[in-house]
Amino acid sequence: MSPATGAATLAPRRSSRFVAWVRAWRAGLVPYDEVAEEVAGDEEHLVADAPGTWTDVPLADALPTLSKLSPDEIRLVLPAPGDPRGLPGPGAFAGAALLAGEAVIAGNMGLIPEVRLHTSGSGMTFETVLWRVYPLPEGAPAASLAHPGPAEAEADLATALAEATAALTRLDVAHWRPELAGALAALRRPDGGTDLPPGFDPRSRRLFARASVLDQVLALAEHVAPGGAVNNYEVQQRDAALRPLTVACRRALVAACNAPLTV
Repeated sequence: MSPATGAATLAPRRSSRFVAWVRAWRAGLVPYDEVAEEVAGDEEHLVADAPGTWTDVPLADALPTLSKLSPDEIRLVLPAPGDPRGLPGPGAFAGAALLAGEAVIAGNMGLIPEVRLHTSGSGMTFETVLWRVYPLPEGAPAASLAHPGPAEAEADLATALAEATAALTRLDVAHWRPELAGALAALRRPDGGTDLPPGFDPRSRRLFARASVLDQVLALAEHVAPGGAVNNYEVQQRDAALRPLTVACRRALVAACNAPLTV
């Protein structure tokens, strides 16, 4: 697998998987015993500051704190500087969510994943994920009400992708960023590796799969520095071409994960 393809098929954001699988559980569509494993995958997930606990606990042990919530009380938010939509207002949770770029709202609690890097005694490094729980302000507004539904988000994403692809072609991105061009091509042939649990309709599934892959493409574009032959103007042009696509991608993930469930 090429670096470009590999980068474009990584797992989706942790908060999106958390919301999708916990909502399906609360709707009675998946058993409790499967939720923690589906959210964590191959990682170790712990929860800090969950109600009724005094230390970090495994994710499976913290899920009962959500057992009285309805699916519609569990929402995904993907805020960004200048676009805090879905957040309940100023406070510790909102600040941490903006810094992380992702969060879960579950009733009167907010959860944010923190990735921690550890080094074993033998020098091996490994990661764990810690979900930190924040109490939300009293009377906080419901999350994600300002986001479009799946149908509108799908149309917006398709438009933004077409415009970004055309702009990147004009910039000859394939010449100076071949890994980004390859990742964009991979987006045209999603492999079904990113899927939602039972209860989500076909449109939401399709939207989530495409937006999840695209999310990795955009992360690649943001974190991999361009080659030395690229000047600042070209970098600014590339960033300007990708900015609307980044917004459309975030809104698509939110719309897919927060879509009404079919019981």
